[in-house]
Amino acid sequence: MRIASFNVENLFNRVKVMNRDNWEDGKQVLDLYARFNKIICKEKYSAADKAKIAEILTALGLAKSDDTKLVVLRQNHEKLVRRPKGGGIEVIAEGRDEWIGWLELKVEPVDAAAIENTARIIHEVDADILAVIEAEDRIALLRFSDQMLERVGATPYPHTMLIDGNDERGIDVGVLTKQDYALNSICSHVDDRDGQGLVFSRDCPEYEVQLPSGDMLLVLVNHLKSKGFGSQATSNARRKRQAERIKDIYDRRRAKGRKLIAVVGDLNDTPDSDPLSPLLGNGSDLKDVSEHPKWQDDGFPGTWGNGNASGKIDYILLSPELYQKVTAAGVNRKGVWGGKNGDRWEILPTITRKVEAAYDHAAIWADLNA
Repeated sequence: MRIASFNVENLFNRVKVMNRDNWEDGKQVLDLYARFNKIICKEKYSAADKAKIAEILTALGLAKSDDTKLVVLRQNHEKLVRRPKGGGIEVIAEGRDEWIGWLELKVEPVDAAAIENTARIIHEVDADILAVIEAEDRIALLRFSDQMLERVGATPYPHTMLIDGNDERGIDVGVLTKQDYALNSICSHVDDRDGQGLVFSRDCPEYEVQLPSGDMLLVLVNHLKSKGFGSQATSNARRKRQAERIKDIYDRRRAKGRKLIAVVGDLNDTPDSDPLSPLLGNGSDLKDVSEHPKWQDDGFPGTWGNGNASGKIDYILLSPELYQKVTAAGVNRKGVWGGKNGDRWEILPTITRKVEAAYDHAAIWADLNA
């Protein structure tokens, strides 16, 4: 059996501000977007709140219109703002109950060659159970499987599942499984809360997969809080809360007798980081497959970007019983444009420009005798 995890950076459409060559180009917009959403949820808007809303909308280019190249302000019923003839923008709603609408991030199609190259990497990896990160929705995932995999000579996956998560940008987590690996049950944690509020940035779905042997494998697919926007301290704290919750779910399943459990996905931090210590510290029996003697070391410790140690952020973590069953493991970097000229490692011959790369995450996989 082969299990794999692949951050696909959307399949057909992606939020425009996240589809830039340079991450910094969209970071400010995403930060403003998050700040706006936090303020407008208030029951009553103070004078300071109104001033901040006007400031944010102006910074986003919405002082003269509800529509820009990157974002659109939806004011469906009643109004949040008005724009006097003399210029400027004025918040006229007194609180959230006085208007219906939202700030929407615009999307654009992913490069067609990149879509096909994503399919080629999935074909090469040929996992029986494939966790996908940053997929827009289940229908997109289903169409990708049925149309794009067939186009590159692969067999579509008969079992496809994705539950919409908490991220409004359409970057959710899902799973694809082959015919003999049926999805037996699904448990979402999209609403999990702790003392500080909502835990998961996306979700931590539990997929129970029935193996050909008759055993049940539990796969927890994750995409933890990124380092992309917000302060480092805030991001680290959110990521650690998420890791603690995953560990709690894992421990409860173990206490109920579950032996075959995998925690997979983009955890957005390095193995020695404090945020991931609940999963990889001394108090956890989860095993990182990259530490297994059968790991195929290609000289690059990371899974993201140029493969440096600071880019080791994608994982397959296994319960002790699963870890003992590993027969081989490694990464497939052929879809990643490594280095300035894309020559840091072997890439697909169909990738001739950076924009045609599948993504900047390598696919990580593990073979198990299970």
